[in-house]
Amino acid sequence: MKNEEIVISAKDLKLSFYTDKGRVKALRGVSFDLYKGEVLCIVGESGSGKSVTAKMIMGILPGNARIDGGSIYYQNEDLTKVSEEEFHNIRGKKVGLIFQDPLSSLNPIMRIGKQITEALIINGDKVKRLYKDVLSPALIKYKNEIQLRNLEIERLRGDFLDKRFEIRNNNDIKFGEATKQIQALRKQLRLDIKAIHDKTRPTIQALKKVVDAKRIEARKKAKEFKASLVSAYQEKIAPLKEKLAAVSGEEKQAIQAQLNAAKTKFENSLRLTPAEAKRRAIKVMEEVGIPHASRRFRQYPFEFSGGMRQRIVIAIALTQDPDVLILDEPTTALDVTIQAQILDLVKKLQKERKLSAIFITHDLGVVANMADRIAVMYAGKIVEYGKAEEIFYNPKHPYTWALLSSIPDIDSKERLESIPGTPPNMIYPPKGDAFAERSKYAMAIDFKEEPPYFQLSETHFAATWLLDPRSPKADMPRIVSERIKNSLKKAGKTNG
Repeated sequence: MKNEEIVISAKDLKLSFYTDKGRVKALRGVSFDLYKGEVLCIVGESGSGKSVTAKMIMGILPGNARIDGGSIYYQNEDLTKVSEEEFHNIRGKKVGLIFQDPLSSLNPIMRIGKQITEALIINGDKVKRLYKDVLSPALIKYKNEIQLRNLEIERLRGDFLDKRFEIRNNNDIKFGEATKQIQALRKQLRLDIKAIHDKTRPTIQALKKVVDAKRIEARKKAKEFKASLVSAYQEKIAPLKEKLAAVSGEEKQAIQAQLNAAKTKFENSLRLTPAEAKRRAIKVMEEVGIPHASRRFRQYPFEFSGGMRQRIVIAIALTQDPDVLILDEPTTALDVTIQAQILDLVKKLQKERKLSAIFITHDLGVVANMADRIAVMYAGKIVEYGKAEEIFYNPKHPYTWALLSSIPDIDSKERLESIPGTPPNMIYPPKGDAFAERSKYAMAIDFKEEPPYFQLSETHFAATWLLDPRSPKADMPRIVSERIKNSLKKAGKTNG
């Protein structure tokens, strides 16, 4: 895939959550590329870091989250360092997100039509959009500089919290001495924060002056734009109004129709009208397979089934025509039949609109027929990464084997296997392979050193010591090998 266009490139993502019990290391070096027009599926158990990765891309992390390292490049911009101001131009418009539960994603007391058209109407004011287009580059540069300063301060605060936690939990340090050390750290933190403010203040103040000047320019251009539209409209209708006063009958009706058409065109030149927004909304409702869309436009969420509500959520995301769509377990709350329909719909829309998609799920079986590539996550890391056929027909990591062993299959006579134990406590991540405690294939080295990525093909990688040439041969579980054999037979590929 070397020659294909990369839409999103995540490199070495590290993320923590600060809690009263310590720092939860949610992501520990996650890297992947999303190519144009492909579906990348991220698979793993709850708590593996799938949804956190999606929220990191969207810039919607909670307040106690801290980015410890890494980058997410989209359109030559590192999303880990941009301000909320810039995210307004990305979130929804360029990168859309569909959540797990459609009912909680919709306002229960607002009609479906209004929820679909709301963003269209807000973003459809052309005067405001011109004002924003003129101001935005300078404002984003100013806000991004503040964001970089705040990230540096947050890093210092995070280091302070780590050191304070270590001091408080060190039984060798007496209470009075611990208090003194923490006070000294806090004093140093204040000095360091002041130094950062002093260092960045001149640059931020200079950028603020540019923003103030651009705001005046933007206001002037927006005013001139609106005045030119009003002038052109009045110039066009003036002779029609004169004629209207001098004629009667059918000719009067014809001129009145021209006036009405001119008014509609003028209103559309200023902003997206509710009528035009409704037309677009009904069109996208039909596109996602909602029958009688014009009638259902005025209904409430409770009048729709779970599957139809999820179609509505997808419709809302599509109205902004994004380049990338992130789907965070969109079928979990639905029954099996409706799951299949939604998956077929997503695949159809992805192909028709040439979308790049990240599909997050805990179930490998869900993505069998729609994934181009799969990233298997465990304990904040990607443990296996490759094309869909490589993950399904040639899995190499014990955790991938475990996930495949737990998928129901009517063609297999083998008994389903559950994954023993529970995921590790990420306040204290395991020293070696995080899956070692739950794996029957674990060796002594798995508890001492973290395995590197072993490359199996140009596109297939797995982080397991089982692939080291010095390791004893380990065969995948019988249930997995039987399923692969059955799948290959069905596909007419007798040679594995």
